[in-house]
Amino acid sequence: MTIREFKMPDVGEGLTEAEILKWYVQPGDTVTDGQVVCEVETAKAAVELPIPFDGVVHALLFEEGVTVDVGQVIISVETGDPAGTAAEAPAAAAAAAPEAAEEPAAAARQPVLVGYGVSQASTKRRPRKAPAAVAGQNGTAAPAAAPAASAAAPAVVPAQPAPAAAQGAAAPAAAPQNGTAVPSAERPLAKPPVRKLAKDLGIDLAAVVPTGDGGVVTREDVHAAAAAALAPQAAAPVTAPAAAPAAAPAPAAATAGTAPAFEAGARETRIPVKGVRKVTAQAMVGSAFTAPHVTEFITLDVTRTMKLVQELKEDPDLAGLRINPLLLIARAVLIAVRRNPEVNASWDEAAQEIVLKHYVNLGIAAATPRGLIVPNIKDAHAKSLAELSTGLSELVATAREGKTSPADMQNGTLTITNVGVFGVDTGTPILNPGESAILAVGAIKLQPWVHKGKVKPRQVTTLALSFDHRLIDGELGSKFLADIAAVLEHPRRLITWS
Repeated sequence: MTIREFKMPDVGEGLTEAEILKWYVQPGDTVTDGQVVCEVETAKAAVELPIPFDGVVHALLFEEGVTVDVGQVIISVETGDPAGTAAEAPAAAAAAAPEAAEEPAAAARQPVLVGYGVSQASTKRRPRKAPAAVAGQNGTAAPAAAPAASAAAPAVVPAQPAPAAAQGAAAPAAAPQNGTAVPSAERPLAKPPVRKLAKDLGIDLAAVVPTGDGGVVTREDVHAAAAAALAPQAAAPVTAPAAAPAAAPAPAAATAGTAPAFEAGARETRIPVKGVRKVTAQAMVGSAFTAPHVTEFITLDVTRTMKLVQELKEDPDLAGLRINPLLLIARAVLIAVRRNPEVNASWDEAAQEIVLKHYVNLGIAAATPRGLIVPNIKDAHAKSLAELSTGLSELVATAREGKTSPADMQNGTLTITNVGVFGVDTGTPILNPGESAILAVGAIKLQPWVHKGKVKPRQVTTLALSFDHRLIDGELGSKFLADIAAVLEHPRRLITWS
């Protein structure tokens, strides 16, 4: 038997550590290539890590709740002798034995997943390189396994064996001799974890140059494409302490990093600040003392908007969609951006320039079991009402599950935070780093209001807009906020101002 070690993978984006939240396996359990063995939390998100080889768990080197540096071994696995395995099971030998230079039966095998399996253009596979074993003190070879997942995005993978025909994607393989990608007119070949990683990072696999055997796209290929496509982004999103999510708040007991149960008679309890909460705190301070904040308020009658929400819920053309006040508020913000495009900008400190954005990535503050995050809807300005509703629903559902990827939180331009779900009237939100403005939506309540010369009970709310005064002066900020209010007071402007 050989002991193989799996190290905490490189989480990327400047992050150097991750906390082990939960182990899904225990010593003695059998694991297969691609099986999720643990969940870890980085400063960005929760991530499930799959093991890159088959075997039996030998030891878990860290307990749950421990923060581990990148590169440290977190689990060791006993793997079978490649030669012995080949003698016992020829099919397994094709997946495990590095000495196998050919796979005569490859042409007869069929892919078990759509777009994933043996390339029909080849009946041979390049032999895998033998793992470099390092002799330990006890004389046992301990090969160093390549990281199977990047904590830069939450990779959700099936806990099942990977098909032998595509196992070359589990580790970097030698590129073709001419150094070019293997051409293929079919769907790009990649294992499910690699496809999930590409999806989370927003990478089109068809545009990735594969370096694996037979044109298989590897994790390293995806990360290389992501590094070339994604610009560095500020760390975690930030809102003020009063800022609340569009989604329902997560139970305190489920929040990672919260205090343990209070001990009887204890006068103090210390809570370690780590993961998302740590980076959120750092970014909050950076934003508050870097961007000069200005906050303006407006109280308005949204009775007509609330009636429209009810009418849209009954519209058969919108059946199955989630229709709520936040949807129409988001649409009002997008219309106000169209009328005041200068508010959609960012500040380039190095160049001392204002960068106008011709797209709107609309952020929605959401509470998750691991803290407050702000994922954004990409190109929200170009979406129909139905598409915007779908985007909001998916964003909230993903955030509640704790599966929001770093790519979903990058490149935001404006943010909405709904403090009204807690019955709060208003707040002074802190800007998400790199963004120009954030709108806090207060509770919508029946209040006495002068309507057509008479005092009547009307649905009233208060909006608070915080903005970066380097980008938005008082006049522009006031016009922008007034336009949002005008649309919500008279929702017919959703059409006339579009």
